[in-house]
Amino acid sequence: MPDLLSVRDLRIGATIFPPGEDPQDIDIVHGISFDLQKGKVLGLIGESGAGKSTIGLAALAYGRGGVRITGGEVLLDGKDILSMNKKGIRSIRGARVCYVAQSAAASFNPAHKLGDQVIESSIEHGLMTREEARKRADYLFEILGLPDPHNFGDRYPHQVSGGQLQRAMTAMALCSNPELIVFDEPTTALDVTTQIDVLAAIKNAIEKTGTAALYITHDLAVVAQISDDIMVLRNGDTVEYGPVKQIIENPRQDYTKALVNVRQTKLAEARDQSDALLKVENISAAYGNGVQVLHDVSLHVPRGQTLAVVGESGSGKSTLARVITGLLPPFKGKVTFVDEELSAEQKKRSRDHLRRIQLIYQMADTAMNPRQTVGQIIGRPLQFYFGMRGAARKAKVIELLDEIEMGETFYDRYPAELSGGQKQRVAIARALAAKPELILCDEPTSALDPLVAEGILDLLMRLQKERQVSYLFITHDIAIVRAIADSVAVMLQGKLVDFGPRSEVLNPPFDDYTDLLLKSVPEMKLGWLENVLATRKMESAGH
Repeated sequence: MPDLLSVRDLRIGATIFPPGEDPQDIDIVHGISFDLQKGKVLGLIGESGAGKSTIGLAALAYGRGGVRITGGEVLLDGKDILSMNKKGIRSIRGARVCYVAQSAAASFNPAHKLGDQVIESSIEHGLMTREEARKRADYLFEILGLPDPHNFGDRYPHQVSGGQLQRAMTAMALCSNPELIVFDEPTTALDVTTQIDVLAAIKNAIEKTGTAALYITHDLAVVAQISDDIMVLRNGDTVEYGPVKQIIENPRQDYTKALVNVRQTKLAEARDQSDALLKVENISAAYGNGVQVLHDVSLHVPRGQTLAVVGESGSGKSTLARVITGLLPPFKGKVTFVDEELSAEQKKRSRDHLRRIQLIYQMADTAMNPRQTVGQIIGRPLQFYFGMRGAARKAKVIELLDEIEMGETFYDRYPAELSGGQKQRVAIARALAAKPELILCDEPTSALDPLVAEGILDLLMRLQKERQVSYLFITHDIAIVRAIADSVAVMLQGKLVDFGPRSEVLNPPFDDYTDLLLKSVPEMKLGWLENVLATRKMESAGH
């Protein structure tokens, strides 16, 4: 079968602007080559900055954020799209080649119905009439497993779940009968149960339509379920390239072996949990629209230990953290810290109570002022809580930078000059600067590639041993729970469905929802997705 897409010696560059220095041209992708046949899927995997998305967008002859394609060829059916004029490129984007972004919520217009947005490109390119496009959209909604497919398009983006929105974006990409789709981390922000549904829907749609795909991710277990071949990338170079079976079962390069083995053997040791630092008792809470989001939740965080709170999107995990920090006062129940009841409202809490409970956010990017240096970001709590200034504050910041394994050289850098992992380390140092006894970690590694995430988890565990700090760790990654948690709370639709020591919650017998969560964690096995779907079908038929 002839190749649909052939990338030859692709080179991509960019211009950076170091503070106080002249602009510098750098290379970010160095001579990448691969082939893709119709109906096949190539997985592009690697850490942040490896060049995955940059290469994927080059398949659309696109360079974002000042990125330039400086050499090589991108051949679509034998024709180099890099040599096309603007009109030629516009004619293939959205028609022959389509793109599915990581965040569907940010990609849909909230003011227009989903159906109108799904069919827009097909109509604009003159590929179908409106009636034909609507029939095509309804068919895609059906094979993607969306509810009430013939009326689904009448909904607005805010009226569907995150997983449904991601599938709707896949329908938008498939609507024009494209030859190639670029999937850019389409399930990274989804919980494990939703991720399975979206993965299965994408795989089914690709098989039924015969579309080829580039599937970009940093999760090797996920890409193994949907790809025919995998290319492992690092720092703009190919590390390894071959069939899925060879990459998963017989990786040749050390970096690929590390990706395959990450977090597979870790298991936190069991510890006594009788000494509770924080107690949440019978908490019920609602947002301003009157919709109740927490229902009679009770749990505790042991002193010097880690409580993992798991559950799908919308289960109430982050809302519970907001209640604990006083950002959302509950209408029932209380929060007790070191045997002292906390005020329900943050503004009524003492400065010392604010200091003793800190928060690390999921997205370090949005949690830092881009105009402040690392020194200023970490130094702010030192000044606010302890009145430290000048040389004393700088010395303490440098001490914290050493503690998070970054060092003094980062003191004057800005967030834009840091990698994702470095930003999250700075966020950890900022929290530690307050000398807290409890840190609420809200999905702090979900946006990081596995090896960087592992480094962050190792850092958190080391700091816990050294400082005896407690963590309430919000996550949907069961592998993380097994690696770091002493106790586990499982939430579903605002209710606590399971709570106890990790050894009890994550070992049989399970309640039904915990069992579903555990079975939904992708495994580094060929055919895992098909086996899970087959098991679900049998269980459904049995009921």
